[in-house]
Amino acid sequence: MALKDFNGAVAVITGGASGIGLATARTLYAQGAHVVLADINNERLQQAIEQVRQHAPSMTGKVLGVPTDVTQEAQVQALMQQAQNTDGHIDLVVTSAGVGHGGPIDLFTNEEMQSMMNINFMGTYNCTRAALPAMRSQQHGHFVFLSSVAGKLGSPLLSGYTASKWAVRGFSSALRAELYGTGIDVTTVYPAWVDTPMIQQEQEAMQLLNIVAMLTPDQVAQEILQAVQEGRHDLTLAPNPDIALVLQIMKDDQDKAEELLGQNFQQNVQKLVQH
Repeated sequence: MALKDFNGAVAVITGGASGIGLATARTLYAQGAHVVLADINNERLQQAIEQVRQHAPSMTGKVLGVPTDVTQEAQVQALMQQAQNTDGHIDLVVTSAGVGHGGPIDLFTNEEMQSMMNINFMGTYNCTRAALPAMRSQQHGHFVFLSSVAGKLGSPLLSGYTASKWAVRGFSSALRAELYGTGIDVTTVYPAWVDTPMIQQEQEAMQLLNIVAMLTPDQVAQEILQAVQEGRHDLTLAPNPDIALVLQIMKDDQDKAEELLGQNFQQNVQKLVQH
């Protein structure tokens, strides 16, 4: 059942202190929602609360900030309890808390891989488990899981990140089937490169992979809310012509898509070596 109207809805957004999470919170609040922001960074979280309010000063919805480590089940359970206490229900959960860094698989440590899976995938899992009782009780609700085009492709130097985003993709597909007919739905978002603090920290990988961020957090936020209202399950945002092409090839010939990604990567490596 699509969530058609955000006015009066209670929305929980993890990773809400920056990037897509913050942009989504601002947009939801401007449309009349009560917004519960969660982030591990408490200082930025408090700043985000003020940014959300200032974005639409005439709105009277509630804005809460709950410091949360999404890898900790007890903290996520407490977050969802506070969200339910806000107005007696939880209508929307957006899991945008995530990390992304790359490097050759030879140098990508077990600890780095485990951390990425814990945040990007287990964070999504924890939020789902914690919000489901309220949604089942009210017989409606909507999840938005942030995956990535890396959840549909195999990107060199991003093996760990890619694995975590494919995990989100598989989880959301199974969950939609399991929740069929309950009034609870899932939208999975697969954006290409977005101009967020996460990719700005990965300058080396951006050069090697020829990354160009053609999406802004505000654009993604607007697309997310429209997809929720329309009840869409797959929101793929790939304005980059090269990424759009490989996504299309991937549907028909996975081997060919992987070959093209590998060739492009090796060509970029050679260019950097020559310079």
